[in-house]
Amino acid sequence: MTDLKYITAPVQGELSELANFTCSLTISAAECTTSYFRKPLEIITKMDKSPVTIADRECEKRMRDLIARKYPDHGILGEEHGSDGEMRDEIWVIDPIDGTKSFISGLPLYGTLIAYLNKQKVRIGAISMPALKEFWIAIEGEGCFLNGEKCSVSDCRDLNDAVLMTTSVEYFSEQDTARFSALRDKTRVRRYGGDCYIYAMVASGWADIAAETGLQNYDYMALIPIIEEAGGVITDWSGRRPGLNSGGTILAAATPELHQQALEILSR
Repeated sequence: MTDLKYITAPVQGELSELANFTCSLTISAAECTTSYFRKPLEIITKMDKSPVTIADRECEKRMRDLIARKYPDHGILGEEHGSDGEMRDEIWVIDPIDGTKSFISGLPLYGTLIAYLNKQKVRIGAISMPALKEFWIAIEGEGCFLNGEKCSVSDCRDLNDAVLMTTSVEYFSEQDTARFSALRDKTRVRRYGGDCYIYAMVASGWADIAAETGLQNYDYMALIPIIEEAGGVITDWSGRRPGLNSGGTILAAATPELHQQALEILSR
């Protein structure tokens, strides 16, 4: 069995039970996805032209079943099996494999995203990178942790010094490409690829900015506490804090100063 001892939530506050349960979900998801990783898989093309595999669907079903047994009154919103009780006070937003294209290509930069919301407010977020044995969890008021150790964003305050990340410029519209290019040209280093991993890089201080468009709520809800509890700023490209019905543009930055400089370019 894969060693999953790195999946831990070292907190004692009011959210500790939910944080520990988030770890249980993560362990189940990691066991599922790693059993399929770099194995022959049938690739199915969804209506939106994105790929999906049995690993995506089985992993989400496992998590949904665990949530339904533990918290039958909670709602669930997932990428592969839709919404069940989305309007309830407490809901889970899950993405079993964020980065399916990496997964089916044998690249270890795929992750599982889990968010817990209470009355529309996201209070726990987790990014699991099982092929890399790295796990980030953020709990409201407790901080952000990488493999059990508290992590934080960098102190970068100027675009000229910043490391910028995005998954792929292929996902940008022509207008968004122009905006992103203007931002890119002002930064020190640019790196591409990674999906949810790029936000974990910002939360741990190894990158300074992450910017993307075209995301769904299951792609970004878990990222909100990850960035904020690590000390960073995350909004859409208009400067609004993301919510369940946001438009899908995301800007995460290490410091308010850096975020403002990037926002002035992306919001034009």
